[in-house]
Amino acid sequence: MLVVVANNLPPAVRGRMKLWFVEPRTNVFVSGVKDSVAKTVIDYLYQHCPPESGVMIFRSTSRPPGYEIRTIGPTKKKLLELSGLQLVIETLKN
Repeated sequence: MLVVVANNLPPAVRGRMKLWFVEPRTNVFVSGVKDSVAKTVIDYLYQHCPPESGVMIFRSTSRPPGYEIRTIGPTKKKLLELSGLQLVIETLKN
């Protein structure tokens, strides 16, 4: 499975992503593509998304913990790696 969350994708990239993914919310894409296709999509995103796109990519893997997270540019949520486990930091609002 591949999930892509972006702050702002270029229109051409967003249009291409709609070919492979379901877009449940603006700039949130979800797909059950195979690993080889997922790697192709990730390479495409790295080639065509400027850093200001703020892309966070979640890809399922066969190794523990079962996923990997990659980013392109600064994202709204921060990542933390703790003992090899990638976590997304969620701030609490009062």
